[in-house]
Amino acid sequence: MVKNSVENAGKFEFDKDFVVNRLGYGTMQLTGKGVWGAYKDPQQAVDLIKNAFDLGVNFVDTADSYGPWEADTYLAQALKEYPDSDKIFISDKVGQVRTGPNEWIPLGRPEFLRQEVELSLRKFGRDHEDLLFLHRIDSQVPIEDQVGELKKMQDEGKIKHIGISQVTLDELKAAQKIAKIDAVENMYNVGHHKGDDAIVDYTKEQKMAFLPWFPLDTGHLAKDDGPLADIAKKYNASPAQIALAWLLKRSDNIIPIPGTSSLAHLKDNLESADVSLSDADFEKLSSLE
Repeated sequence: MVKNSVENAGKFEFDKDFVVNRLGYGTMQLTGKGVWGAYKDPQQAVDLIKNAFDLGVNFVDTADSYGPWEADTYLAQALKEYPDSDKIFISDKVGQVRTGPNEWIPLGRPEFLRQEVELSLRKFGRDHEDLLFLHRIDSQVPIEDQVGELKKMQDEGKIKHIGISQVTLDELKAAQKIAKIDAVENMYNVGHHKGDDAIVDYTKEQKMAFLPWFPLDTGHLAKDDGPLADIAKKYNASPAQIALAWLLKRSDNIIPIPGTSSLAHLKDNLESADVSLSDADFEKLSSLE
């Protein structure tokens, strides 16, 4: 039943060989506190990812900095154990270093970006990145050098599609002058969206994917006593399902990537595709911020 739910979210086509269901999975929660270190039960993390695949997820968002490398290790193991791993698409990110829990430092030097891509390819046992994001723009390095290095690797066949994360509209347009940008990943959810509404509309116009990180606002929107609780009762749904249904209805280029370390929450998130918000309720939710 749930697998059909995922397919009900619709699909997004990056190219004819790269078509994904519009409900993905993000690996960031499969780490220690502060997105630092190993997850408390590594086998549970591997099993959860495999469950996501079994339930119809074919698009996984990850990054070298999650752990660092811990989430990627679990994803790589899950892919090895999954018989149809060639049908799973990976959205990867490079461009930040970690110095401790909750510490993130952009590093966009071309040689570092190339190193991390090469290490990711070795980790996953693949010869190319399906979708590779510049995780953050490094203000100390010209953007031409950062996106330009990704373009070089794309020309070499090591990256199929280039994305850029947490950017303004002007930064996105600047990146487009350097390489073809096929996706944007910014923080965006029903409770915090107005600042990026113009970017979502622009990415749709440009036929880019838009990946909203923190789609559940780190769990705030999923609370039983949170801002979506009342409307959730109307639809006999969970608040998390309402938050994700709003994203799916907002624009057909949006690919939500909710992360969780709970199988129950994973199933609940994926069933959001079965929630069909009315136009009136969508507009009411859109005015929450």
